[in-house]
Amino acid sequence: MEDRNRPVTGYPAPNSQPNGYSAAAAAPPPAGTAYPYASAAPPYPYPYQQQNYQYDAESIRRATCLRRIFAFVIGLVVSFGTVTFIVWLVLRPQLPEFRVDSFSISNFTLGNDSLTFTSEIKLTARNPNKKMKLGYDHIDTAIYYQSYSLSETTVAPFYQGTKNETSLTARFAAAGRFLDKAAVDGISGERGKNDNVNFNVRMISRVKFEAKAWRTRRRFLKVFCGDLVLGLPATGRSGVLSGGPRQCRVGI
Repeated sequence: MEDRNRPVTGYPAPNSQPNGYSAAAAAPPPAGTAYPYASAAPPYPYPYQQQNYQYDAESIRRATCLRRIFAFVIGLVVSFGTVTFIVWLVLRPQLPEFRVDSFSISNFTLGNDSLTFTSEIKLTARNPNKKMKLGYDHIDTAIYYQSYSLSETTVAPFYQGTKNETSLTARFAAAGRFLDKAAVDGISGERGKNDNVNFNVRMISRVKFEAKAWRTRRRFLKVFCGDLVLGLPATGRSGVLSGGPRQCRVGI
């Protein structure tokens, strides 16, 4: 019979360490033994370095001077705008008004590429301003058919007081003036259709607004009087404005 108290061979000897490591591996290294891994150097703060800035006195003076100039310009613009706005509120400037009272043509002769006629236009210029006077000069006036210029003339300069109306007369003449074929065909077609021809009158003048000591620089005033229908029969050589006076458009 076998002895049951006899140890069984062929199995590893039992380990007395509970974590499965040997005693030699679990023991701490002897005193004075170097650590097997290099440790990272602790982060040492860099010493504070004070930076000394040196300011250029000339640059400071230049910047200060530029700021003062900029502030002066802004103040000047604001002041000028304020004064102009106050003057506008007080004076309330308005553009003049123009009206065509009569328009006549005589000795009208239309050739294949030329035109001969004399004409007279009477207009009324009105100054609607209560506190401003108007002065006109270099008044150029022209008669157009569509965009084709037929004749030009000038009107004498004049001066208008407040709430004043002035009558103007512009006289035109054309003797054998060359005319584009498209304009000749257009005029002939309108006359043959209803014995009427549609003309336009344009006026350009320099105008100055005045109110006691306050004056403006001269501006170009543009006057356009459109759709001036003249009864001009194909068998006749004269015609007059149809439909009565016509108001004109005015702009600067």
